[in-house]
Amino acid sequence: MDLAAKGATALQSKDFRAAVTHYTEALAINSQAVDYYIKRSTAYTRVSPPDCAAALKDAEVALTLASKRGKRELIIQAQLRRAIALFSLERYGDAKACFDWVKEMNKDEKSLQIWGLKVDNKLKGLDEDDEKAKTTIQRDPDVEVPAQKEVKKAAPLQLPQPAKDTSNGSAQIPKVEGVQTPANKIRHEWYQTDDTVVVSLFAKGVPKETTTIDIQNTSLAISFPLPTGSDYDFSLDPLGGKVDPAASTAKILSTKVEVVLKKATVGEKWSTLESDVLAATEGHEADVNGSEDAKRAILADRSTNAGPSYPTSSKSGPKNWDQLANELTKKPKKDKQDGDDGGDDGPDEEFEGGDPVNGFFQQLYSRADPDTRRAMMKSYQESNGTALSTNWSEVGKGKVETQPPEGMEAKQW
Repeated sequence: MDLAAKGATALQSKDFRAAVTHYTEALAINSQAVDYYIKRSTAYTRVSPPDCAAALKDAEVALTLASKRGKRELIIQAQLRRAIALFSLERYGDAKACFDWVKEMNKDEKSLQIWGLKVDNKLKGLDEDDEKAKTTIQRDPDVEVPAQKEVKKAAPLQLPQPAKDTSNGSAQIPKVEGVQTPANKIRHEWYQTDDTVVVSLFAKGVPKETTTIDIQNTSLAISFPLPTGSDYDFSLDPLGGKVDPAASTAKILSTKVEVVLKKATVGEKWSTLESDVLAATEGHEADVNGSEDAKRAILADRSTNAGPSYPTSSKSGPKNWDQLANELTKKPKKDKQDGDDGGDDGPDEEFEGGDPVNGFFQQLYSRADPDTRRAMMKSYQESNGTALSTNWSEVGKGKVETQPPEGMEAKQW
């Protein structure tokens, strides 16, 4: 295994001291490797105790090399490491400038959300003339890239070593303060009620004073420092549904961080905690009694490229609602007769111009008799949205079980 590969393995296994050593040795062979500087900068900020000045120097050398080569992705990574090093050095104004430059190049960088919040919180507590709040750097740092011979002649790497007990020569184990759960053992769980989603992040000893919790309409971010000198970042973006940040709460307990997210739509069932795409939950207003959320789901826009064929109580088997809707809502052509002034054609006109499937379900529900409406509401709610029946004589006999589409599995939340 070459030196860079050893460094990568050490970094991944959180042996940051070894990672710094391996990347230093690798740079003695190839002093122009941008990635080596970026990775060593990362290790410098995470080793205990961290060497943030060295991390900043490596990040700026990496940024200079990447800019000369026009490597966009490496420029972004180097600028991000530069920002994190500056933040650790309490140069918050400079750190914010770097994070803004990263955002210009890649607005989708996930770590920007939590780091931006951290910087803003630090800057809020500073006066305008505070040195920590000033921006003193340029986008492109003015640094010299070490020549190959200079790297080889550099003194051997010196990192602070753990203190030793002179009585028996054994290494002292420092007292762990703050988070006591190893980063790779921190886990999260969640459950939901009709109006909330509760997220628990299990970690012992999370410090209340230095923990950042950011709740937005469609995202959640939690960050707190670890004893290693690095930060633990947990983010969900986007969430499985929309929430009300003002009505949501968070508390830090001895064994976990608990966040109670208030659902923007009461009664909405989240199928997952984090979603790839935030599903639209807006629905049409219903004009009958019953669960408003179930009505929205029944009357919602069902237009998809290839929707699943859901189970049904019909003995003839699953129905293709798209095809049925197109057939039922297709208006026959008719010639104008004497006295036809082109006026109101009746109830169908109300749904003309929209999606035919959506219009069909609206017509079906609005024109149904009370028993049919009860059947639709009961079957949809009790089956968790997987079945829709209009046969009250069958639905009224008992609970309608969840019937997921073929190839999917129903789970209890």
